[in-house]
Amino acid sequence: MTVFEHTATYPHPRAEVFGWHERPGAFVRLSPPGSIVTVDGPSDGIHTGSRRALRISSPLLTALWPGRTMPSTVQTVPGLRWLVEHTAYESGSLFVDEQVSGPLRRWRHEHVFEDAEDGGTRITDRVTYELPPALAGSVSERRMRRYLEGLFRFREDQLRADLALHRQVSGAPRVVAVAGASGTIGSQLTALLTTGGHTVLRLVRRPARGSDEISWAPELGDLDPARLAGVDAVVNLSGRPIVTRFTPTTKHEILWSRLDATRTLTRAIVAARRAGDGPAALVQANAVGYYGGHRPGELLTEDSPAGTDFLADVGRRWEETARRVEEDGARLVVLRTGTVLGAAAGMLALELPLFLIGAGGRITSPQAMISWIGLDDITRAYGHVILDESCRGPYNAVAPEAVTAGAFATRLGEVLHRPSLIPTPGFAPALLLGREAAAVLVHTDLHVSSAKLEATGFRFAQPELVPALRHALAR
Repeated sequence: MTVFEHTATYPHPRAEVFGWHERPGAFVRLSPPGSIVTVDGPSDGIHTGSRRALRISSPLLTALWPGRTMPSTVQTVPGLRWLVEHTAYESGSLFVDEQVSGPLRRWRHEHVFEDAEDGGTRITDRVTYELPPALAGSVSERRMRRYLEGLFRFREDQLRADLALHRQVSGAPRVVAVAGASGTIGSQLTALLTTGGHTVLRLVRRPARGSDEISWAPELGDLDPARLAGVDAVVNLSGRPIVTRFTPTTKHEILWSRLDATRTLTRAIVAARRAGDGPAALVQANAVGYYGGHRPGELLTEDSPAGTDFLADVGRRWEETARRVEEDGARLVVLRTGTVLGAAAGMLALELPLFLIGAGGRITSPQAMISWIGLDDITRAYGHVILDESCRGPYNAVAPEAVTAGAFATRLGEVLHRPSLIPTPGFAPALLLGREAAAVLVHTDLHVSSAKLEATGFRFAQPELVPALRHALAR
């Protein structure tokens, strides 16, 4: 039997910190995206008897089954099933979960909450586990310990930054409707808001199954304005993914999935407001592709003109469509997002396999600028502009430290302890995506300023690249 402990202190009262853990969304915020996914549950939060079925993916699998010793059956499935049950609960002080079935011989996780100095809270996570007999040995133990160290560092950083955001934008609980709530950013934003005590209504393209869902059909312009009564803000993250070949069909879908959704939302918002109880704000997604794919030598601000390529035209028309809500007095915020760092999505997810086999390197010109942002910082940026009513207009959602493609590859290699010397051949992205898509998705050069977002009081949890990569990869 092995015992692992992690202790951290937070400058918040114990009741506040424990209450955060009891709210929906806490487990999502404490789980590195792509590595631990809830399949079913929890049946009763963190209370005794509550069960949660999980799917554990590659980071934990590689920790348990090093190299070639991983069973062939494990390599062919998307993740291992893990069923845990809460076996103890003391309000404000303790909760415990234990494995019912799963990859380990035993797992018991105690979460202990105690008062710390100056009114803070000390959390001790004590994990008692036993590897299955086939994996017993010093190599597996070391890998498991490294995994747990990375996981609990991730959890500590996440909780610290989320609690700080909730304190900064504290106020009356809000009701927020989210279009695109199941996506990479949407799922994290939903969890962030609910842990802050806010109510999230998910827009779904099927009949609503509960009071927390709103049915809509954006391609038909169908959204009942009455369903937005009492909603404080609407977030629009809806749109067809852009990482694809730019055929006439896909370009049509990329553009009109965004315009149809935005027109449907703005019409419903305006109608609900005129009925007397509609949303006060629309928070609209966009991307730094608004400026075009290639602006070498420029520092791009929100006042910089839009670019001229396909994605720039999409971004410009997307924002123009959203401005309808301003005509009726609603607050409009647009986040022009940079390259998002997440282990399960985006550029980082595409590069990881090559780096892990020792074949990683830069994917474009070594001097091309990459304006990036961590997944959790973009999630908190959305939370910030939703809850801070002084925020209006466009904001560049990028970290303060833009880097060259060469530096990005070098630092990613350092974090992964892998070489970064093999650049992706210039023709490879074009073979995969086609020339037009490769030019604006891969071979980009954009140095974008974060100054306006920072001036609102938003603080990045990972403003520099190496800490952001470590956080994204839970290392």
